[in-house]
Amino acid sequence: MASMQTGTHAGGRSSDALVRFTQVKKSYDGIHYVVKDLNLDVAKGEFLTMLGPSGSGKTTTLMMLGGFERPTLGQIMLDGKPVERLPPEKRNIGFVFQNYALFPHMTVAENVGFPLRYRGIKGEAAREKVARALGRVSLEAMGDRRPAQLSGGQQQRVALARALVFEPSLVLMDEPLGALDKQLRERMQIEIKHLQTSLGITMVYVTHDQSEALTMSDRIAVFHDGRIQQLADPKTLYNAPENRFVAGFIGENNTMPCTLVGHENGLAVVRMADGSILKSAGAAQASAGGDLSLSVRPENIAQADGQPAPGTNLFSGTVTEVFFLGDHLRLSVTAFAGQAVTARIPVSAARGFKPGETVHLSCNAADCRLLEG
Repeated sequence: MASMQTGTHAGGRSSDALVRFTQVKKSYDGIHYVVKDLNLDVAKGEFLTMLGPSGSGKTTTLMMLGGFERPTLGQIMLDGKPVERLPPEKRNIGFVFQNYALFPHMTVAENVGFPLRYRGIKGEAAREKVARALGRVSLEAMGDRRPAQLSGGQQQRVALARALVFEPSLVLMDEPLGALDKQLRERMQIEIKHLQTSLGITMVYVTHDQSEALTMSDRIAVFHDGRIQQLADPKTLYNAPENRFVAGFIGENNTMPCTLVGHENGLAVVRMADGSILKSAGAAQASAGGDLSLSVRPENIAQADGQPAPGTNLFSGTVTEVFFLGDHLRLSVTAFAGQAVTARIPVSAARGFKPGETVHLSCNAADCRLLEG
């Protein structure tokens, strides 16, 4: 587990960091910490997502960055200056929240222009900024409408325009798409990412939705129990989880107890609960006496047909359930002396499976990860 994560490059702090958390802790009762020893850099122009279950510390971290909460210990730097004692309005940060917080009695243009009042921007200068912000979210023609006349997606865009209108150095977004239906949410994910990329602004985004984080982020910080468990780009996070929590939280994963018995050609050799011998990558830090699990994604398990390629793990199990899901079958199997294993078999490559029958499966050792507790 990585309790401290630093920089955009391994081994050091980023030289172009816009945001820097250093040894930040947060406690509400003086005894229990909801954020523990947080060290995190966010680079200028980066889209960083804080991902985790409820109570993991991600939203508290966002609230400390925004100025709505103060850290109990540690320092928060924004553009090279400490901000932990600055109020939100002094931080030049835009905010977008799940409920949008639009004023129903104001027009769209008035809602977008509201933050400019606190910055002393009025008249033609304010109108130009509002028009530019609405243009960025493709709502130029809706400035005179009220929020109630807009769809959920349009209201979300108004909230985003309001966050951008004063050209902040940083935009914070807390579950901003949670109230939208699945189709609209997926479309807005792409729109927000395109907008962030085209404007080159820095965004810190909080969500509990793994697919949302994988779709939008340059990097993802996975939170659990007040700590960052892993900080990486989406591909690395998905394919090379560093511990069981990350493996289980990011997508679907089979995580099965095993014992390390040796190494061979850079791979770990492990014994499963039924005595089967398999091989796995990702074993550099594993110890023979550790609490270990073998992790493999369901899509990396295939039917064992013909002569297996070198480095292929073979195992057998008993089919318990079969589900047709369009382009693939979801196969539930009991293997390794009672361990539940899930495989996704492409329909084009699948034969008929029946509960109770024995099935022979394979997975490449390079697609397996050996994880510690």
